[in-house]
Amino acid sequence: MINLIENNKSAVVLDESGANLPMALQEDFVIGVYASLDEAIACELARLCCEESIVPSCKAGCCYCCRHHILTSIAEAHTLAQYIRREFSAEQINDLRLRTQQWHEWDNAKPGRYPSSILHDGQDDLSSCAHSCPLDVNGVCGAYPVRPVVCRTHLVCSSPLSCRAANDPDSGADAPEMLRSVVMAASPFFMAIKVQIESAGLDFSRSIMLLPQWLALEMGWDFSISDEH
Repeated sequence: MINLIENNKSAVVLDESGANLPMALQEDFVIGVYASLDEAIACELARLCCEESIVPSCKAGCCYCCRHHILTSIAEAHTLAQYIRREFSAEQINDLRLRTQQWHEWDNAKPGRYPSSILHDGQDDLSSCAHSCPLDVNGVCGAYPVRPVVCRTHLVCSSPLSCRAANDPDSGADAPEMLRSVVMAASPFFMAIKVQIESAGLDFSRSIMLLPQWLALEMGWDFSISDEH
């Protein structure tokens, strides 16, 4: 699953280390899209501030959105995994693997799911786990430069407490006020990634999964997706 995109052969590795990993064409394309997207977002934020006096309330350390379901494509997931192999130490990768495994255990144990077979005694109650994105460490994204499009465009002008309440099904708080114009500004860049994936002969819709699922697949971790029962 690591190399489903064309032109990635130079980037295939059999282990998790890759400080000298060459950048494949697909990865270079995605990073280029991210750079252009960031410019477009900056321009739209400047317009919102100047014309409508709207500024995002998102700040460093505010990570409630990291507890949302973060959907990403195969191209973005591959780029993310390559970054991790280059930039993370062995200890950081091991910690990330543990957090990702905990996320999968929690996800598999949700109502309607068959409980994960790798739960250990004393660890069957996962309610105490912070079921945030595994890349979230103390409110900071460990792979911020290559975060997916959905993360780059999730900006709100409401209180961060609204984002926290959005993760609570019993909360009666108002939904976060997203900056929809930022999402619209990102649409051409999202489509560029979609076209690139489809040009490789893949079904774009089937390439979309939750980030922790793709992360485990791309890193080759054996708990990637449990069998359905």
